[in-house]
Amino acid sequence: METGSPVGSAKISQSRGGDYSSATIRSIMAELENAGLLYQPHISAGRIPTHAGLRLFVDGLMEMRGELTKEEQLSIDDAAEAKGLSVSQVLDNATHALSGLSKCVSLVVSPTEELTVNHIEFIEVGEQKLLVILVFSNGHVENRLISKPDLVLSSSLQEATNYMNHYYRGKSITEINTHLLQDLAQHSSKIDSLSSQLVANGIAAWSDGKGGRDASLILHGQSNLLADVKTKSDIDQLRNLFDVIELRKQMQELVEEVSSAQRLQIYIGSEHPLFEQTGCSMVLSPYRDIKHNIIGAIGVIGPRHMNYAKIIPMVDYTSEAISRFLE
Repeated sequence: METGSPVGSAKISQSRGGDYSSATIRSIMAELENAGLLYQPHISAGRIPTHAGLRLFVDGLMEMRGELTKEEQLSIDDAAEAKGLSVSQVLDNATHALSGLSKCVSLVVSPTEELTVNHIEFIEVGEQKLLVILVFSNGHVENRLISKPDLVLSSSLQEATNYMNHYYRGKSITEINTHLLQDLAQHSSKIDSLSSQLVANGIAAWSDGKGGRDASLILHGQSNLLADVKTKSDIDQLRNLFDVIELRKQMQELVEEVSSAQRLQIYIGSEHPLFEQTGCSMVLSPYRDIKHNIIGAIGVIGPRHMNYAKIIPMVDYTSEAISRFLE
């Protein structure tokens, strides 16, 4: 856990002051390997924990709940003290403190006011970025820099701005989200329609032969599809729809899990689809308002071998400090 690298029996024997021989340690490692808790990346390497082994270790830490030093507690308390600051400023201070202490990336899911949106605008910043300007009914302005989606052309930004202001002006973020969910449902219906059409024309087939919920769509003779512009367009559209829906679903799943969490949550690697390909882990803890309702969460994202023994109580303490401020 300290190095992120495979560990051999000799190193463990040295770290234990020679209490156990390398042969004894190798024997114990072999038992842990048979139990599915350790594995060797290759035959001459040391061992590293499997996903099950790491989860067993982290769950044990959750039961023990380590302690922070007085200095670490004071650093977090100072960041979460009012001192005439707004909630957003305190959250900003808390995430900076958490990032500095944990040496990991910190994140916060913060509460949003149910204000209606008066104006939305998209402005191109370079080739890959968009500046999104949100003007709320109370005059508050939020500027958010986002990556430019691949499907959005520069020429269509003004059209997108006009569309959003026409359909979403005077609606809250929650209402806009509801409309987006409805839009997702429509996209899903379109996927069903396009998929059925491709299968009916003999261009594709379902992996399970029936088109069940978890079935994959398999294309036939893709090299011949270029001759049929209409079919290629349908397939490209289908791929784009799948990409859009998959990302939206993953982000919504994360937000829903955070909102409903009653205690600190840990996601190790592939336990959450957002971290499937990254080898990262995330530790999140909810914070509450004066009525003890969960209104957000704070946490860190770091490598799979992050120092959980230190970070778990650190995230926990920070969420409690924010809750005390909100009370």
